[in-house]
Amino acid sequence: MSQEKKTSRSVLLGAAFLMATSSIGPGFLTQTTVFTQQLAASFAFVILISLLLDVFAQINVWRIIAVTGLRGQEIANKVLPGLGVILAILIVLGGLAFNIGNIAGAGLGLNAMLGLNPIHGAMISAIFAILIFTIKEASKAMDKVVQIAGFIMILLMLYVAFKTFPPVGEVIINTVKPEEISIYAIITLVGGTVGGYITFAGGHRLLDAGIKGKNNLPLVTKSSITGIAVTGVMRVALFLAVLGVISQGLTINPTNPPASVFQLAVGDIGYRLFGVIMWAAAITSVVGAAYTSVSFIRSFSPFIEKYHNWITILFIIISTTTFTFIGEPVQMLVLVGALNALILPLALGTILVAANMKKMVGTYKHPVWLTVTGSIVVIMMGFLGIITLIEQIPLIFQ
Repeated sequence: MSQEKKTSRSVLLGAAFLMATSSIGPGFLTQTTVFTQQLAASFAFVILISLLLDVFAQINVWRIIAVTGLRGQEIANKVLPGLGVILAILIVLGGLAFNIGNIAGAGLGLNAMLGLNPIHGAMISAIFAILIFTIKEASKAMDKVVQIAGFIMILLMLYVAFKTFPPVGEVIINTVKPEEISIYAIITLVGGTVGGYITFAGGHRLLDAGIKGKNNLPLVTKSSITGIAVTGVMRVALFLAVLGVISQGLTINPTNPPASVFQLAVGDIGYRLFGVIMWAAAITSVVGAAYTSVSFIRSFSPFIEKYHNWITILFIIISTTTFTFIGEPVQMLVLVGALNALILPLALGTILVAANMKKMVGTYKHPVWLTVTGSIVVIMMGFLGIITLIEQIPLIFQ
């Protein structure tokens, strides 16, 4: 294999894992555990449908970024002047707010793993993330870190799932014939997996590596599907581990559901393993949120473009400082969480409009099935996003 092909393969895999590990954060672990407790084996159907919707969303976004050779905010500005600025503001605010939670999760991960004070653990994790962006080949270092962390998380999660002896037969039946269906769970999983900054994480990484144009579409599509597949494996493994614990009649501690699952599954060593997974999930989300958020403002100024790595580091420092001195600002997280629900339908809707504009894509013909399936995701997520905003805004003023 030539050096060029090896580099291309590494970038494609790195983009897939960047997208996947960005979505597998502390919230991912808690979400999956709680929904499994509520739906039991029926959660298998929710995972299947959400993964299909994830694929429809990501293939659309990645392909149009590759065809146009433009970042998300640049595409949006060409579709409607000023829209890219609005999208960038939403992405950066969302990325910053959730990065505070990611930093907190990293601190908790090192606390479970090594017994460190969570604040000290958060600071150490931030330094680790910052070091990645001080390296000359920062993008390549990021690719390696997210791939290694991704593989470690998957292997440990599969080990714990194996130890709990989940009812696999029941899971297979409920995947296609569920006893209970939760639309809310489906929408929540889609928003958590491909919503906010995550929508563009992989596509922007490929663009920065120079992988674009119609001739690269097969590789781009494969990379996007790989990213969703990695997320899916992780989600299924955690689901099976939780289901195995529940099926044994064991009670999960509500104060920290994912940690409780690991402890019940493999004893005290399980709690340490949870720490490893929590830290890996959090630190890769820190890296992904910082990188993607800054990529949304790079095109607005030559200064930002030139010093984007240092601005990414500043982004991490602000997130860490906020958590260290203020904690997780609840009102900010509530507001941005509600706004975040609108980012996917806004972003994907813009991408679908661009996909059918000749001045944007030239001779490229976007597949009808992708337009239709993408539109379904936009409508579903848009409807829930508006409801979420209406429900969450009053909480800010309580």
